Amino acid sequence: MIEIKGVTKTFTGREGNVIQALQGVDLTVADNEFLTILGPSGCGKTTLLRAIAGLVDADAGEITVDGEPVRRPGPDRAMVFQNFALLPWATVLDNVAFGLELRGESKAARRAKARELTELVGLAGFESQLPGELSGGMQQRVGLARALAVEPNVLLMDEPFGALDEQTRRILQEELLAIWERRRLTVVFITHSMEEAVLLGDRVVLMSPRPGRIAEIVPVDIPRPRASDVGGLERSPAFTAITSRLWESLRAMHPDHRTTARASEVAG
Repeated sequence: MIEIKGVTKTFTGREGNVIQALQGVDLTVADNEFLTILGPSGCGKTTLLRAIAGLVDADAGEITVDGEPVRRPGPDRAMVFQNFALLPWATVLDNVAFGLELRGESKAARRAKARELTELVGLAGFESQLPGELSGGMQQRVGLARALAVEPNVLLMDEPFGALDEQTRRILQEELLAIWERRRLTVVFITHSMEEAVLLGDRVVLMSPRPGRIAEIVPVDIPRPRASDVGGLERSPAFTAITSRLWESLRAMHPDHRTTARASEVAG
């Protein structure tokens, strides 16, 4: 279980200006939950995820994973980035095995596990390729396999499909669902897409504009498994109702909408 209590984070900009990214964030993520986080650009979603990973220290508040305070990155958490973050000089197999090498596992053991995971994410036959020889979608598969290789309890995903074309994004969404349905990790997934948030998540956390707070938590009451019929799911009344609710909440946060709403109140 991940528990986030009163987390606040402020950064200092290049010109000395103070930027408050997060303010008083309280959130609990259950074991084996797939939680998606949605919100306006700049609302602190990535900062929150990096704080869970131990890559950013909170100014106030506390984050615990299974009761242990997060002070630094740890083997219980793995992160998948939007920009792939692969070693350009290393093969697919060596990239997947990288975390295992850092842990001191034997070459035979790490290569065997890397081959298993390379096959799991659909890259069998590409083990000897370099990242520059792969498409964006294939590179993201490598990043996912590398994260899974260290057998984390928590998988943190920062808009991992955001830079991909729609077809590749859809395929990877389906594959991620299938992998999660088999392995049941705790996943915290950042996205800008309402449809993606609903398709993947058990709950959708909606964050407010900066400074980021939890504005709303929307349960996704859509049965699992979902990987086998994504198209049918997206056409369902439940899916449409949840995405519509999220859109209305996001729309109400937009500065232009708030200005229009206030003007209407004054005029009325």
